[in-house]
Amino acid sequence: MHYYLADENATLDLGKTLAKLCPQQLFTIHLEGDLGAGKTTLTRGFLQSLGHKGKVKSPTYTLVEHYNLDQRDIYHFDLYRLSDANELEFMGIEDYFHDNAISLIEWAKQGSEYLPEPDLLVQLAYQNQSRVADITAKSELGESVCDKLHK
Repeated sequence: MHYYLADENATLDLGKTLAKLCPQQLFTIHLEGDLGAGKTTLTRGFLQSLGHKGKVKSPTYTLVEHYNLDQRDIYHFDLYRLSDANELEFMGIEDYFHDNAISLIEWAKQGSEYLPEPDLLVQLAYQNQSRVADITAKSELGESVCDKLHK
């Protein structure tokens, strides 16, 4: 599915829509795109939709930020600066993927061997002064979200 994102508000809105459609079980979203393509902006919209009021910054140095929203654990990962995928094992990465948890993972390729396959892949790219998002279902759960996006 291809989405034209005219501005920051459109990216926030897409994040909000995705949050509303996520199932109440373990769900993983991989966010891909160049620096500044809108991965953290989309995540901010996602978190705001679930009730987060504060700032949302990319966890570039901490690797993960945890939010407890709408009776769910939401984890925002940014693996851009991950120097060795083994670091994920040392931080207990498997503990983050549990029932009723949503993980939004930027730069997932940096730690792919330690991460579950995504339910959704969101690829963000520049298009002149705007952005585009391509959303691909990678699981049955992801397909159910994509089906709802079409309606």
